[in-house]
Amino acid sequence: MLLAELVSTADAVASTRSRNAKVEALAGLLRRLGTESPDELAIAVGMLVAKPRQGRVGVGWRGLARTRGAVPASEEPSITVGEFDALLEGLAATSGTGSQAARTELLSAALRRATEREQRFIVGVLLGELRTGALEGVLVDALAAAGGRPVALVRRAAMLSGDLGETARIAVTGTEDELSGVGLLVGRPVLPMLAASSATPTAALATTGEASVEFKLDGARIQVHRTGEDVRVFTRSLADVTHRVPEVVEAVRTLPVRDIILDGETLTLDEGGAPRPFQETMSRFGAERAREAVLRPWFFDVLHVDGRDLLDEPLAVRRAELARLAPGLLVPGEVTGDPEAAERISREALAAGHEGVVVKAIGSPYAAGRRGSSWIKVKPVATYDLVVLAAEWGSGRRQGWLSNLHLGAYDPDGEFGDPGGLVMVGKTFKGLTDELLRWQTERFLDIEARRDGHTVFVEPVTVVEIAIDGVQRSSRYPGGVALRFARVKGYRDDKASAAADTIQTLRALLR
Repeated sequence: MLLAELVSTADAVASTRSRNAKVEALAGLLRRLGTESPDELAIAVGMLVAKPRQGRVGVGWRGLARTRGAVPASEEPSITVGEFDALLEGLAATSGTGSQAARTELLSAALRRATEREQRFIVGVLLGELRTGALEGVLVDALAAAGGRPVALVRRAAMLSGDLGETARIAVTGTEDELSGVGLLVGRPVLPMLAASSATPTAALATTGEASVEFKLDGARIQVHRTGEDVRVFTRSLADVTHRVPEVVEAVRTLPVRDIILDGETLTLDEGGAPRPFQETMSRFGAERAREAVLRPWFFDVLHVDGRDLLDEPLAVRRAELARLAPGLLVPGEVTGDPEAAERISREALAAGHEGVVVKAIGSPYAAGRRGSSWIKVKPVATYDLVVLAAEWGSGRRQGWLSNLHLGAYDPDGEFGDPGGLVMVGKTFKGLTDELLRWQTERFLDIEARRDGHTVFVEPVTVVEIAIDGVQRSSRYPGGVALRFARVKGYRDDKASAAADTIQTLRALLR
């Protein structure tokens, strides 16, 4: 199939705010791929969500902009999906001395054959950012429509496999039995369950009913898979970091079990056993070599034990199994329906140096990849994870540094724009230390998308934790809210933009 067909579909999806229209356009493309080019189906899906099977291929914004600016666009489309995939393969395989020049040559040859629209698409895929609204949720619905499958079945297969491309192949060209057969596999990470936000434990408990009220640790999310003595550790984004966390591996090897999948957090502790700042945990978590700081794993859920899947079991069953197998690694918490008890547990968590609590409906299943009302995080300090959209050059003491941040909230359903887009909710320069100013200036210039006067717009991929005193109604921003007294708490290197807090969460604070 010509790449131009993918580009035309992506443009059609980007041009409409109707979810149904997006699904219809994508489903039509997926049906044609399933009939005419089934081998390219998984490849095309990866491109449409800007997550090609090769992952990052060593090409940055500056190199792309320089190369594209030097290459004229073609008048007629000629590149196929397979040829674009081969380009990505070649870029990923290029390394060593002279690799930059070799990548430039490969890119130039491909871009010279691409039309202006195709060039934009290629750049978006390479940077991992396509502004089409064709995110996983929309594509899952489109796959169900293209294959005539139940949406719930396709969604579950995508979540449990962690591979949208393979799910596409089965949904469109396979059988419903094959789709139903996709399940948990020890060693293959699944998308983590996510939590909504609430202002108080009492308010959260009013939504969940009887719940497990657990300490919310300020660490890095981990998912651990063990088969025999083989242990693998994955991040929130499903990256394999086993070699970086030997302490976690050894701790899980001591458990009285053969096969297990655990969900939890890891963090560093100080001499008194209190948690160190999140940035110290992430510094140790991301180290390629041994560090003095030791990571301590804590687990709050178990998804599989010795051949038995627990995803659909109520939390009460999963929590009891976890307490049986790993009592010394269990995140502190209590099961209660009493608001006073929930508030007490929250105070205890804060006194111990943690962020707050997560209130989890005791009868809820584990909804991989979903953010619903079964899990509700409560951080009394009112911090939210937002995405940096741009930064302004500072003045006075901050002259020469990028300072004032433009902040956006995630809009999963496209209520204020494209599904999966970002809605600006405010600016802040407060809370930035000299170290953070230096770091973000270097970081944002490296991911610069364009400039407008003294503002540098960046790829929307950097998540920052922002503390606020609330929100107020505002006609200045499309979401209708603006942050009050926002200040930077720290950057969240472990989170992707889709894991940021939503505009709906911020708007709920108005009520």
